Amino acid sequence: MSKLYLIPTPIGNLEDITLRALKILKEVDVVLAEDSRTSGFLLKHFGIDKKIFPHHKFNEHSTVASVVSKIKSGQKVALLSDAGTPGISDPGFLLVRACIEQGIQVECLPGATALIPALVVSGFSTDSFVFEGFLPHKKGRQTKLQQLAAEERTIVLYESPHRIAKAIEQLSQHLGNDRRACICRELTKIYEEVIRGSLSELKEICKTRKLKGEMVVVIEGLIR
Repeated sequence: MSKLYLIPTPIGNLEDITLRALKILKEVDVVLAEDSRTSGFLLKHFGIDKKIFPHHKFNEHSTVASVVSKIKSGQKVALLSDAGTPGISDPGFLLVRACIEQGIQVECLPGATALIPALVVSGFSTDSFVFEGFLPHKKGRQTKLQQLAAEERTIVLYESPHRIAKAIEQLSQHLGNDRRACICRELTKIYEEVIRGSLSELKEICKTRKLKGEMVVVIEGLIR
């Protein structure tokens, strides 16, 4: 039966892919990938020979219609992101919405994502949390930081290594130096590290260390 499969891929450790994901990747007719090199390496590692078509933030608006057409013609299509679950701070939303509007079945497999391991290992409340993805780079950034200052739920953010120091400094300014937080970097990889402390302490660490790898920042919610 034709459908769109959203397949999570490992965020670091290749052993984190599921048996079900591998089975479906072997069965589908088309594989869409954010980066054909990254996904190509993954498929080759598991002995899966499939032609990969690009589907990323720069072309997704123009490729959605053709992908929908492929599925409606009877093909099974799998969507992969570079790492983690498609649609979570990665391309996927537009295609999912278009498929739903066209009555196409969409199936999302459970699997790897960076935000949940970081949230759980932070030691902060997991009863209620808010995932904000990446902070706006420019427009709306100050407004977003002001909103987060009043957030009582645990806050989960993504950040890149070349912006982490600036992000922690601004979070410290708006949320307060004493707010507890942690930086989770290189999750599931050899050099996985969780750095805990107040935002003030994390700010000083960012000044003295050049942190590498993709990061998840988890911040304790405001305690009134």
